[in-house]
Amino acid sequence: MLQTVGLGQGPWPTVDPFLFCVHHLDGYPSGNGCFGPSVALDGRELGSDFSGRDGWSMYHGRTVPGFPQHPHRGFETVTVVRRGLVDHADSLGAAARYGNGDVQWLTAGAGIVHAEMFPLLDAAAPNPLDLFQIWVNLPSVDKMADPFFSMLWADALPVVADGGAQITVVAGAFGDRVPPPPPPSSWAHRPDTDVAIWHVRLAAGAECDLPRAAGGESTTRVLYVVEGAVDVAGTAVAGPAAAVVRADRPCTVRATGGREADVLVLQGRPIGEPVAQYGPFVMNDRAGIEQAFRDYQRTGFGGWPWEADDPVHGDRPERFARRDGRIEVAPAASGS
Repeated sequence: MLQTVGLGQGPWPTVDPFLFCVHHLDGYPSGNGCFGPSVALDGRELGSDFSGRDGWSMYHGRTVPGFPQHPHRGFETVTVVRRGLVDHADSLGAAARYGNGDVQWLTAGAGIVHAEMFPLLDAAAPNPLDLFQIWVNLPSVDKMADPFFSMLWADALPVVADGGAQITVVAGAFGDRVPPPPPPSSWAHRPDTDVAIWHVRLAAGAECDLPRAAGGESTTRVLYVVEGAVDVAGTAVAGPAAAVVRADRPCTVRATGGREADVLVLQGRPIGEPVAQYGPFVMNDRAGIEQAFRDYQRTGFGGWPWEADDPVHGDRPERFARRDGRIEVAPAASGS
């Protein structure tokens, strides 16, 4: 019998080496020409609006939805944007606009301040946003690594199509399909950690065979059924729900109920170290947390070089990343 748990609106339960997983699904209205919603914001607790009112939230944004500048240390964020755009800015002066299938993998390491804003560019039509953000822990030896981010553009991510199944491979090989590498200090960069992030779309009645993990019983695997219902090794799982499945044997996932299913798979070998977390800092003990606060108060993790706490990168939809004086443009074939 599988271990299953229902999923609420907030962060989903995770298993080591993952710390956090949240699904932001927002039906934003048309934009107001200044990258915010074209409707009144009365009744929302601006600065902390997680209400989901009318199908969307402002989060910590006051004029543009999203998350203005905030610090991190000791872990990584993986932002998988299925639809919509995200504007990144950070304390190292780097910037990016990505979305519509792109992934940003950010190693916070010793400390970084960044903003993640959701600009509403279309003033004539709705601006839907659909993304997963996943936090991956760093082992103690890498918690103070230099901050670094990789852009995994949509067209570079392998997609396995098998009948009515479509698997987007963000991390961890799926058969012979290998995605771009994560940042060099990531737990996922090590060849023996079995980290995988797979997004599985199943047509009604379609099925997908998840391969056996190389690490066998030492690897954990969680299936998040985001939409629809599936049969997993003979057990029915109706979404939204999470199921912990064995990774030491192949696993067949089949969409049931006459409808499509949407499944996020997170897999990895546990780091197996103590976790001390306080807000945006994840260390191994309380002393590490206290040091993170002192360092942030003293250095600001490099300071904030932007004029606003919630930078937005203009009104053009083209996706890009700019860092260390270099500009990387997303391949046009991915669209925007």
